[in-house]
Amino acid sequence: MRALLAALMLVWLALPALAVNPDEMLADPALEARARAISAGLRCLVCQNESIDDSDADLAHEIRVLVRERLKAGDTDQQVVQYLVDRYGEFVLLKPVFAWHTLVLWIAAPTILVIGGIVLVVTARRRRGLSDPGPLTAEEQQALDELDAGRG
Repeated sequence: MRALLAALMLVWLALPALAVNPDEMLADPALEARARAISAGLRCLVCQNESIDDSDADLAHEIRVLVRERLKAGDTDQQVVQYLVDRYGEFVLLKPVFAWHTLVLWIAAPTILVIGGIVLVVTARRRRGLSDPGPLTAEEQQALDELDAGRG
């Protein structure tokens, strides 16, 4: 019974907070769906690692309301996002745009992964070569025998 309770508690904790308040939601389900889709791609500038939909910060609330106001005014999804980027900068986007100034963000992780893989392969090959030195030569065996004879 305790295991079941622990499992249910973990599942409950893993559920997203979804901080969108009922008073923020739009009456039109299509507009609300668009607002949710846009909000899922926008970063909470206070929390910095979650979307504004998941954040309970005041600034996230203000941005959610702003998204809905822009949609009600007739803006397209791209216009809403561009308005927020113009106002808060590209940091507001959870997924950075692919441009020259963000190229390092896109290339750094795969490059580090490839370099790490190469280092692992080279290290493994070196260890394999060091672990099996092969049989002793006649001279090495004779020197070992002389050392053993000197001890005994």
